[in-house]
Amino acid sequence: MVTSGGDAPDFTLPGLDGLDYALHEARGKGPVLLAIWQAGCGTCRLAAPYLNRLHGAYENLGWSFWAIAQDGAERAREFVRAHDFRPTVLIDAPALAVSDAYDPDATPTLYLIEPGQGVTVESGGFDKEALNEISRRIAAYSGAEYVEIAPADDGNPPYKPG
Repeated sequence: MVTSGGDAPDFTLPGLDGLDYALHEARGKGPVLLAIWQAGCGTCRLAAPYLNRLHGAYENLGWSFWAIAQDGAERAREFVRAHDFRPTVLIDAPALAVSDAYDPDATPTLYLIEPGQGVTVESGGFDKEALNEISRRIAAYSGAEYVEIAPADDGNPPYKPG
């Protein structure tokens, strides 16, 4: 299982946009946030608006945000449409090679990979503290102002297992 402080296994996956995405290429350009998720996961549905907020807060600021679907392309597209999901969506099904390599305990699981540091944040399920920590790190890296992604008082729990 990949955890904070560990290295991130390299991979190449196809995106819903028809392009191929290679982790080793993205790592050379800045931080990479991976979110391994499933379309039928209730915790993934809860996390989707927060992930959209994170994406929008730092869009085009020298980092990559890849949502790795454990579903086939059509099911992933349905989720994207239903939740107006903004990260770049990659398809891990049917082989689930990336999911096997990272071995997340839950969906969603987030992995922030920072240049020269490996995985600096690993978070399974929905975790407001982890979402805000990722936001702090992306803001610091990009020189942007920090945006609170998951306010404590927004009506959702601080944590929900996946």
